[in-house]
Amino acid sequence: MFFFRDLNLSAATAGFVAVLVGFTSSVALVFQAALAFGATPEIIASWMWALGLGMGLCSAIPSLVLRQPVMVAWSTPGAAVLASAGLAGGFSLPQAVGAFIASAGLIVLVGATGWFERVMNRIPMAIASALLAGVLARFGLQAFAAAQTALPLVLCMLLAYLLGRRWVPRYAVPLTLLVAVAYVVARGQFNAAAVSLNWARPVFTMPEFSWAAFVSLALPLFVVTMASQNLPGVAAIRAAGYDMPVSRLITLTGVATLLLAPFGAYALNLSAITAAICMGEEAHLDRRKRYTAAVVCGAIYVAIGLVGAAVTGVLLAFPKELVLAIAGLALLGSIGGGLHAALKDDAHREAALITFLVTLSGVVIAGIGSAFWGVVAGALALFVQQYGLSKKA
Repeated sequence: MFFFRDLNLSAATAGFVAVLVGFTSSVALVFQAALAFGATPEIIASWMWALGLGMGLCSAIPSLVLRQPVMVAWSTPGAAVLASAGLAGGFSLPQAVGAFIASAGLIVLVGATGWFERVMNRIPMAIASALLAGVLARFGLQAFAAAQTALPLVLCMLLAYLLGRRWVPRYAVPLTLLVAVAYVVARGQFNAAAVSLNWARPVFTMPEFSWAAFVSLALPLFVVTMASQNLPGVAAIRAAGYDMPVSRLITLTGVATLLLAPFGAYALNLSAITAAICMGEEAHLDRRKRYTAAVVCGAIYVAIGLVGAAVTGVLLAFPKELVLAIAGLALLGSIGGGLHAALKDDAHREAALITFLVTLSGVVIAGIGSAFWGVVAGALALFVQQYGLSKKA
């Protein structure tokens, strides 16, 4: 088979590193998002199963067909939106699943019709970036708030993260997690009884559709997934010099989410960070063979999905402060990047700052979460400040 002929050690390593970086940097957020809707350990394992299979198959199969590195991941900012809105709005798991399906339907629509570029271009990147930064900043705050109950652990993780960023920046998050795990085990705080090696079993949740969940969950999930995940994903593809059928790939992620949403796949999208790992020269000197790294990555994702119960058990076995701290530290770069993109343009700075603060506030009005009101407030500020200026000029 041509795949095994093209595969080499560097490509396989790149695929493994992509999984390691992508998984450890954000799985805690997915875990928190599921808990925000009252998910049981069995349901959380089902989420891992659905997300692992969705990411793995949507990465491996198109990569083999196109012979180009197609990288699909779960929506990290989407998980943050869900965790934040779920805790604030008190939505049930069936309502959340209904929102997943609604968001996936919108993604299929914009992908199949080719509206993606036109629609998203109407949302200033400053506003979208401020929305993302506001959502993620709450988890950054929680990381350091965890120091109130586990100061030595948080300080140890912070030191490991800073040293990792200085010496091995690509592996700073996995290094931090490794140090934290060693610390917890050494202190006897690891609950081994919670670990289960059983295969993950899909758990079907009947969706429930509501207007409040659509506005508070589905729309923000759709916006941040498209603006903060798919747009950078397309940029990564183009920067690497690949010519892929972007609209069809986005449609594929939407269809996969539709099928797997009742089992916990809340949002699948094109990847940017892990894509850069598999599309660079480190993956393979021959760019025509770098697709093998994406296939390896996809295969590992599928394997992780099949043992989702073990992943869930491991997370439950650690102190909650570890989960909060690793999630917050892993998001520092995204928070900083979002704020930089939001505030660098003088014309959009104040509107973006309003979006960021409203989103960060966690305010809930008429049952609608702060992510939506942040976009509304920012758009209104931008309209008041700039409407008619171009005409006068």
